[in-house]
This record gives sequence, C-alpha cells and structure tokens, in this order.
Amino acid sequence: MATRAEMVEATRGRLIAAARRAFATQGYAASSMDDLTAEAGLTRGALYHNFGDKKGLLKAVIDQIDAEMLARMRAAQEGAKTPWDAFVTEGVAYIEMSLEPEIQRIMLLDGPAVLGDPSRWPNQTACLRTTTATVQALIDAGVVQPIDAEAAARLVNGAALNAALWIAAADDPAAVLVRSVEAFRTLVAGLRTPAA
Repeated sequence: MATRAEMVEATRGRLIAAARRAFATQGYAASSMDDLTAEAGLTRGALYHNFGDKKGLLKAVIDQIDAEMLARMRAAQEGAKTPWDAFVTEGVAYIEMSLEPEIQRIMLLDGPAVLGDPSRWPNQTACLRTTTATVQALIDAGVVQPIDAEAAARLVNGAALNAALWIAAADDPAAVLVRSVEAFRTLVAGLRTPAA
C-alpha cells in the first residue's frame, strides 16, 4: 500500500505531466486548468493544494525540464577532451536545446512571459554558482585570464540565455542557431589566456 508521501508525489507527477503536454502544445495561456486536471484524473483542488495555482504548476514544469536540460548538458561535457572544451560544450549544448519546440515554448517563451526574467529564477541562480566555480577552476588552472569569476560567469550565462531566447523567437531558428553558436564560441574564447 502506498504511503501518503508516495500518493502526493504521484498526484504531483500526474499534474506536471498533463501540464507539460498542454503547455508544450497549446501554450500556457491557452491551457485550461479544468482540462489539465481532467486529463490527470484529478480535481482543481488537487492542483491548488499541490501548486497553489496555474503559475505554480508552470514553475514545477520548468523545474522538471530544467533538471533534464542540466543532465543533458553534463552528458555533453563528458565527451570533451579538456576542461575548457567541457565548459564551451556545456554552453553550446544549452543554446542548441533552444531548437526543441517544448523548450522553446515552455522555457523560453511562456516561462519568461509568466514568471519574469529567467536570470532571476532559482534554477538560474544554481547554474550561476556552478558556472562561477567552473570559471574559477579554469582561472586557477591558467586556462582563463585572471578575472572576476562571478562577473565572467554572469556574462557567459547571459550570452547563452540570450542566444536561446533569440533562437526561440526567430522566424528561422536553425539559421539563428548557427550564428549564435559561432558568436558564443568567439565571445568565450576571449576569456582564455594567450598561452592556453
């Protein structure tokens, strides 16, 4: 027999899955809470109890997608030959994911419109700490010039995020991706020490 915690987690999971499908296909604004809860086989009360409101449900969907994106970026890094290559590969992988319709719609278009500036989302704060630590390690290894690691991390993350936002809103996302990745690689290369 399932415990209460397991039942709560199952309920949350069903609501997140239903919302994720609806938000990806219809968009946040067009997704009906009644349809979401009906698809999940639950009531509006379950949605309110677990997420507060539709906006809270969107945040939970974004958190789930963000965790998946982070895992994919880490997997992309594993094939890199050097710590520098891993650093650049992670940023490029993030930018490339902006071509995916679900990520475009939920993370890059509806998310910022509903939840505000993505650079202020809690998951972005965690990402910033990780990028800062990576930049500092590259500085310590003599690969990156001595620079304020947090400032560099904020600029690198901002460049990747803005490239992704540009791609998501573009008429020709694939063409913008090529331009963005080339510019991103050139920008971050400016951080390297001449010897590296």
